[in-house]
Amino acid sequence: MEVSIYLIPASLGSDKTNHFLPDLVFSIINKIDHYIVENERTARRYLIKLGIKTPIDDLQFYILDKHTEPNEIGKFLDPARHGNNMGIISEAGTPGVADPGADIVKIAHRENIRVVPLVGPSSILLALMASGLNGQNFAFTGYLPIQKNEKTKRIKQLEIRSVKENQSQIFMETPYRNQKMLDDLFKTCSPQTRLCIATDITMDSECIKTKTIAVWKANPPDIHKRPTIFILQATSNQ
Repeated sequence: MEVSIYLIPASLGSDKTNHFLPDLVFSIINKIDHYIVENERTARRYLIKLGIKTPIDDLQFYILDKHTEPNEIGKFLDPARHGNNMGIISEAGTPGVADPGADIVKIAHRENIRVVPLVGPSSILLALMASGLNGQNFAFTGYLPIQKNEKTKRIKQLEIRSVKENQSQIFMETPYRNQKMLDDLFKTCSPQTRLCIATDITMDSECIKTKTIAVWKANPPDIHKRPTIFILQATSNQ
């Protein structure tokens, strides 16, 4: 059987893994002993939650995060080079999307190692699906600049691009800075620009709503320290 790198989706916060993962994921994890993860502790807990049958201490973990030296990344694929399947687990959502796992996948393709994406939750796509905004033409920007002037400039650019290309603009923020992001959007965007705020996706506290900036400003939500995806779409008749 061909050696594969499996991209294993992680929970977005919900404990009800059987609600958002197909049976194949539960089967695959019992065929892998080598995992590339962002955080070993949370990865161990997640695999136990999924019901992995292999003793957790028998697994080998390789840490891939912002502190990993670039010259170390390629070595993580040594087990695959020696005939072993491997798994990549993000901290939340799907590996390779707004996630350092993309660096491993790039190397795997270069070395002709099979890459297999497994079905699971992506906060980006789930938010877009539920937003009512343009799902035919959209762009994911990731994190916006932290510095205020740069952030304001970027928000204005996204709004202009949204009008010019009729394109939904998707971005995110570190949860503890969510409220500040919301304030900056209120101050920068046109009152008629539509904004989707998708918070706690897949959790019992999930809230996904799309309103104009003007309506949001009249009754702003409390999203402090809650995982959130923002999507804005502006129109030319504003």
